[in-house]
Amino acid sequence: MSGTVRGGGLATLGLLAVTAIWGSTFVLIKDVVGRMPVADFLAVRFTIAAVAMLVLFAIPLLRLPRSQLLRGLGLGVLYGLAQWLQTEGLARTSPSVSGFVTGMYVVITPILSLLLFRQRMPWTTWLAVLVATLGLGVLALNGFEIDTGVLLTLASAALYALHIVGLGHWSKPGDAFGMSAIQMLGIAAVFLAITLPQGGPVLPPDGKAWMAVLYMALVAGAFAMLVQTWAQAHMPATRAAIVMTTEPVFAAGFAVLLGVDVLTARMLAGGALVLAAMYMVELAPRFRRGRPPEVLHP
Repeated sequence: MSGTVRGGGLATLGLLAVTAIWGSTFVLIKDVVGRMPVADFLAVRFTIAAVAMLVLFAIPLLRLPRSQLLRGLGLGVLYGLAQWLQTEGLARTSPSVSGFVTGMYVVITPILSLLLFRQRMPWTTWLAVLVATLGLGVLALNGFEIDTGVLLTLASAALYALHIVGLGHWSKPGDAFGMSAIQMLGIAAVFLAITLPQGGPVLPPDGKAWMAVLYMALVAGAFAMLVQTWAQAHMPATRAAIVMTTEPVFAAGFAVLLGVDVLTARMLAGGALVLAAMYMVELAPRFRRGRPPEVLHP
C-alpha cells in the first residue's frame, strides 16, 4: 500500500508539472498562430514531437503488443481531433468561455468512466468535480452564450475526457514510452491529414516562431505526453482529470507574470476552488482507511 501511495503521489506531481507546462504555452500559442495558420502550426508541432519520440522510443514502441499499438494510435487520433475542435471553437468564441467549456472534461470523465468501464466514484470525488467546475466558472466566465464555438469546444471536451478515460484504463507503467510514442504518431497524422489538401503544412515564418514551436513540440508535446501516460497508469481517470483542471490556473499565473493580464480577485477565487478540488481527491483516500483503493485497471 505504501508503494501505491508513493507512486500515486509522484504521478500527481508529474501531472501537475505537465499542466504547468501546458499553462505556459498559452501566450506562445497566441503569438505564433497570429503569424501562421492554426492547422499548420499544429501539424509542424506534433510532427516534430512524433519524430523525436520515434527516435528515442523506437524499441519500446516495437515491443508493444498489437492491441496496445491499436489502442495508443486510437487515443492519439482522439487527442488530435480534440485539439483541432478546441482550436476551431476558440476561433468562434472568447478565450475565457473556451477555457471553461474545455474544462468540462472534469465532469464528463467520471460519467464516461461509469458508463464505459463501470468505475464507481466515492462521493468525495463527485464533490471535487463540482468544486472544480465552480472554480473554472469563476476563473474563466464573464458571460456565456451557446454558439457554434461553444458546441465545438464542448465536443473537444468530450474527446479529451474519452482520451483521459481510455488512457487511464489501458496505460501500464511498463508501456509508458511506447504508448506515448504511438499516441504522438496518431496526433501528428490527424494534422498532416488536415493540411495535406494544401500540399502540407506551412513552416514557421521566423526564428522566434521556430523556438516557440520547438518548445511546444518537445517539452509541451513529447515530454508532456510521456509524463501524462506514465502518471495515468498510477491514478484513476477522474482523479487525473481533476488534477489537470489546474491548467487554467497556471495559464492565468503565467499571463500575470508576463504582464499580459492583471491579477484579479476572480483569478484568486477561481484558482483557490480548483486547487481545493485537487486537494480533496488527493487527501480523501487518506480518510477512507480500511476501504479498498480506487481501481486503476479492472
